[in-house]
Amino acid sequence: MAKRTRLERGSLNPDDILEGAFELTDEVTVDNLSMPMLARHLGIGVTSIYWYFRKKDDLLTAMADRVLRESVRSTPAVKSSDWRGTLRTHARSVRRTFLANPILCDLILIRPSLSADVAELGARHNENVIAGLVESGFTLADAVSVYSSIQLHVHGMIVLQRLHDKNLMSDSPSSAYYEILPISPETTPLLAEASENGFRGGEPDDRNFEYGLTCILDHADRLLAATSPARQEMEQ
Repeated sequence: MAKRTRLERGSLNPDDILEGAFELTDEVTVDNLSMPMLARHLGIGVTSIYWYFRKKDDLLTAMADRVLRESVRSTPAVKSSDWRGTLRTHARSVRRTFLANPILCDLILIRPSLSADVAELGARHNENVIAGLVESGFTLADAVSVYSSIQLHVHGMIVLQRLHDKNLMSDSPSSAYYEILPISPETTPLLAEASENGFRGGEPDDRNFEYGLTCILDHADRLLAATSPARQEMEQ
């Protein structure tokens, strides 16, 4: 573990603590982070941290607030002029961002703890996506269902990958379910052929992600097509 330069007396502030916490969590994970460990990493006494964060949960909430704010700012908007293309880009961006920064998954999806202000920011973000879909012609019920399905698909794939990665880093690592199935041309010829062609059933990989995403978007297209004539009749 790389040792930080000791902070000068009186120079400590909450941002320093948060930066140190993110650095340390990259190495030890959110689960294993502790206040004494963080104090050693920062080169300060643990009581200095408690002046700003009374317990670990308070620190994790502050970390979650920061990463969610950054995530919301960097996530592409869903536009009514091209709902399908921008919603696909939106979903891909969220997955890519979370996979590149596993702390996001730990703080937002696995053990969410947000301040009231940042939770409201997340709610407004969802509201904007729903508004874009409604403006595109979806009913409110269909807009909520479509976006909920996208969120569950994206978040589920992210969490499965994160749990797999954390398991591999544990003291007693084990394989995922889809990795231990015995597949061979003799016993499972169809699965063996599919595997040779790069298909892995149940694995949260790019191919399966894109397939599931396309299925949701195709269904949303059909919902919109069915809704549009009915709306036109009502408006006449």
